[in-house]
Amino acid sequence: MDDITLYALGDSVLVVQFSDSIGAVAHDAVMAFGRCLADSPFVGMIEYVPAFTTVSIFYNPVVLSYEDVQRQVMDRLLQLDDQATPPARTVEIPVCYGGEFGPDLEFVAQYHGMSEEDVIRIHSSPLYQVHMIGFAPGFPYLSGLSERIATPRLTTPRVRIPTGSVGIAGDQTGIYPIETPGGWQLIGRSPVPLFQPSACPPCLLRAGYSVRFMPITPAEYRELAQDKDVQLRGDTL
Repeated sequence: MDDITLYALGDSVLVVQFSDSIGAVAHDAVMAFGRCLADSPFVGMIEYVPAFTTVSIFYNPVVLSYEDVQRQVMDRLLQLDDQATPPARTVEIPVCYGGEFGPDLEFVAQYHGMSEEDVIRIHSSPLYQVHMIGFAPGFPYLSGLSERIATPRLTTPRVRIPTGSVGIAGDQTGIYPIETPGGWQLIGRSPVPLFQPSACPPCLLRAGYSVRFMPITPAEYRELAQDKDVQLRGDTL
């Protein structure tokens, strides 16, 4: 890509920006550069954080100067054209839509002049891509939501959203991994834990993964919520 920009974020972070707009090209570049950093980290690098159009590189300023990091980054950017893109890992997330699990499903359906069943079918049809993890530990920002069910956020955010809630905000969809305030339209809930602090890694999803939502019944939700194997190894579903 010709529009790559490097800039400092404080005294210990260098940001590599691949584009001004969110899209597949920027996402592929972010993922490729992340793999390059993972395969060939440099001394003094602490971690890297992929986002929609950027990769932020945290480094030890006692070990490296900003100019040193720039040189290391430029060397790796030159390697991107030689990187093959591996297939994305797909994680199936069971979701119980509507009722007590998705209190805003009725509103979303009415907003678009369709049935709740149509909203469920449309929402669970695409293969979504995880662009970044943020807002809360393990919260995935997913691309791929159909414009047919894109819905504005709530006017007044909720003080408490249950863990596992699946929501829509504008043209994005996501899953709340922990109980937290939030303003997304809640259409369902998953019994699969997305964030487990004692696990390694603690987050079920990561940038670059693909996600497919699988509709389940309330009875199936309760059964999975009590299944110790599901709670310990949600990624086996």
